[in-house]
Amino acid sequence: MTAMATSQLDIDRYRARAREWIIANLQPAVKKTASARGAETAEHISAQRELQRRLYEAGWAGIDVPVEYGGQGLTSSHATAFTDEACGYLLPDFGILSLVTYGIALPTILAACSESFKRRHVPRILAGQELWCQLLSEPDAGSDLAGIRTKATHRGDTWIVKGTKVWSSGASFADFGLCITRTDWNVPKHEGLTWVALPLKADGSTVRPIREINGGWEFCEVFLDDVVVDVDEVMGQVNGGWAFTHTMLVFERGALRGERTELPTVLAQDLIELAQQRNSVGDSYIRQLIATGQVYDVVRAALVIRLERLMRSASGSGNLASYLKLAKGSYDPLRAKIAMEVAGGVAVAFEPDSLGSATSTNFLNGRVQSIAGGSNEMQRNGIAEKILGLPRETNVEKGKPFRQVLADARKW
Repeated sequence: MTAMATSQLDIDRYRARAREWIIANLQPAVKKTASARGAETAEHISAQRELQRRLYEAGWAGIDVPVEYGGQGLTSSHATAFTDEACGYLLPDFGILSLVTYGIALPTILAACSESFKRRHVPRILAGQELWCQLLSEPDAGSDLAGIRTKATHRGDTWIVKGTKVWSSGASFADFGLCITRTDWNVPKHEGLTWVALPLKADGSTVRPIREINGGWEFCEVFLDDVVVDVDEVMGQVNGGWAFTHTMLVFERGALRGERTELPTVLAQDLIELAQQRNSVGDSYIRQLIATGQVYDVVRAALVIRLERLMRSASGSGNLASYLKLAKGSYDPLRAKIAMEVAGGVAVAFEPDSLGSATSTNFLNGRVQSIAGGSNEMQRNGIAEKILGLPRETNVEKGKPFRQVLADARKW
């Protein structure tokens, strides 16, 4: 038997074991109605932590994470097999914190943090004991992330962190924040940055949810008033935070999150169901909209597969993640608009249990991906400069100490 066949046999056996455990231990999923983003409760988060703990203790969390960090030490194919089998069952759902903790923080920690840091935090993340958010944007620093002013001052065996973060998704229920700070004001702004794992329950840390018009509170302000952070909680290198930022953004923009090997077999199913519910499947215009949606789905899936393969290749670059982010930021609004047209009036009334409510929610959130995590314009700039090699825009701040940049700005 060939090595490839043996490997596939191993995956098939693993899949069978996973299926047996899932059926015996997980609840079938029910169709979720639309709800305000950030509507999770403390009770919900606690229940999800318990479910994550059960998965971890049974050996189904961190499937492709190295054993020395609390994982199972298997391959991404094993992880994909479990995910496939668990489709249709209730897995831990921490809202936006699921994405940040397991899709951004965990892979970034594994890729860029010290051995002691990984051994300390990764097992707790896998067991649901640590949930992470991002502490990035500030009142005076959004798209220009290198312009942050939250300062970390070295004092003995600690860093003292002081500043304000805003638009921090899920911070209300997070245990730690991926926090970017300024540790040197006398060098150019990209050179004096340091990331720390900031304990959000520590003295001096105040999290204030931002109540949204739809009733949600996903976003938060976080006030840091001399929060003490141990020196061992530095993520990456002191004053080397910009390199760590690039690593994190690769994962945030959708890179290396599970390998796709083939196109989806079910396309635009949501559009078909909406048309069926409205008895408009025979309408030529509606059929054209559905066909357009299917084309979008195929093209986007093919693009994602190609980019992820390129990034995994020896010559691949993490900068290609900008294409993934740009594709999502461009695709989501168009796809949401098509769904609204197919749904018609049933998607206009914004009631959680109404027909087409998910369509309404997707439409209202359709522009989010063109802004959040780096706007479409930022992605285009990154592609132009880092991949296509086009000239950078003139930067009057280049080479200036950040302290001088701030002083110059006050003179304007």
